[in-house]
Amino acid sequence: MALQTKALVTSRWLAQAMKLQRRVRVLDTSWFLPKVRRSARSEFRILNIPGAAFFDIDQCCDKTSTLDRMLPPERVFADYVGNLGIQRDTHVVVYDSSEFGAFSAPRAWWMFRAFGHGAVSLLDGGLVGWELEGQPVSDRYARPAPAEFRASLNRSWIKTYEELLDNLDSKRFQVVDARPAGRFRGLDPEPRDNTEPGHIPGSINVPFHHFLSPSGHFLPTEQLQALFARAGVDLGRPVCVSCGSAVTACTVALAAHECGHPGVSVYDGGWSEWYIRAGPEHVISEGRGKHV
Repeated sequence: MALQTKALVTSRWLAQAMKLQRRVRVLDTSWFLPKVRRSARSEFRILNIPGAAFFDIDQCCDKTSTLDRMLPPERVFADYVGNLGIQRDTHVVVYDSSEFGAFSAPRAWWMFRAFGHGAVSLLDGGLVGWELEGQPVSDRYARPAPAEFRASLNRSWIKTYEELLDNLDSKRFQVVDARPAGRFRGLDPEPRDNTEPGHIPGSINVPFHHFLSPSGHFLPTEQLQALFARAGVDLGRPVCVSCGSAVTACTVALAAHECGHPGVSVYDGGWSEWYIRAGPEHVISEGRGKHV
């Protein structure tokens, strides 16, 4: 494809692409944990990158599931992004307004790729970086004209509870958990009600923000590779990433992609599902909760 489709693009690149009127659709994919009490959609209406549309991961999901933000059926995804003016030849650039520089945007990046749309990039540094570099912002929003989009889900990039359970014995793939260390170890509370902290047996903890610099940009490739290696993750073997509900897990997937390993799978149910369904022997925690 002729369009720039690197996983990460700079603020300068995006600003130039927008000036040249390339076929680029910018999406604000901000999302916050409910207990933070921030409305991503409301904040978007007040401050956004000019021309951006809002991509709501709470709406573009499987609404028949009892779990939050599970991947939607192909037709639902196609209709949703088509209504944002996206076609097969559109280069999608996603960002979020997190203070981390990237929080929910990697999830949207991964979703587009999982549904067969390779022309998608993440704005490195997010909205915070965009503003710090003096790029323009707006408080206006124009609804894009609907377009036709076709989605084809790559199911090999998704892992289910049953596959994670089987992997406890088969060890066919490594599991990397992107949650903060305290939640992984079972010492700090989970941000969701009725869920205790802990982790899947045998999983490796690499918190998502470790892949980001203090400025909110992804670390250089060499540093990303070293981070995986120090944690004991062998990128030459299959990897599945997880977190609370498969949002920040996608930061790990993007980091692995930057290291030359684009086929990392995601446990879509995440710890939210595992905690509900797993038996006490399959919940590892240094704290004391329901399963301990």
